[in-house]
Amino acid sequence: MDDDPESGIYARESPYLERFVQIGVASGRLLRVSFPEHPDENARADHPLLERLFEYLAGVEEVGFEEVEVALTMATDQRAVLESLRTVPYGEQVDVTTLTRMTAGLDPADDEDIVLVRTALAENPLPIVIPDHRVRDGPSAAPPPVEQKLRSLEGL
Repeated sequence: MDDDPESGIYARESPYLERFVQIGVASGRLLRVSFPEHPDENARADHPLLERLFEYLAGVEEVGFEEVEVALTMATDQRAVLESLRTVPYGEQVDVTTLTRMTAGLDPADDEDIVLVRTALAENPLPIVIPDHRVRDGPSAAPPPVEQKLRSLEGL
């Protein structure tokens, strides 16, 4: 069992998203961001990263998540896609082809690589922190109403 006092599940209701924002943290690394209608019954409300997420949702453009330590438990090639996506700045967007081109070892002319990118986006465990809403023609792991509000927040 992890003795880290910040490890656990944290959630707070977002009036902007009209649902909860819930995070899972272990050993100082972010494991999951989700948007349930009801939080986990064991969720606590106070965590510094949750506070930053709410600053972002309040429209504070300077709030970024590039340095947040994450734990991506997925195939290496999908992880590479999501790590490339982390470099897309606030208020900017790319398409799936561009994201494929941005990811080392992938070829946007290869249909299998395009499928890989789309799969990585759909299975993204950390929406907002890994901003899949900035990929205009790709799937998002966030529910569609949340994705649209995130895009709107950033003027996309």
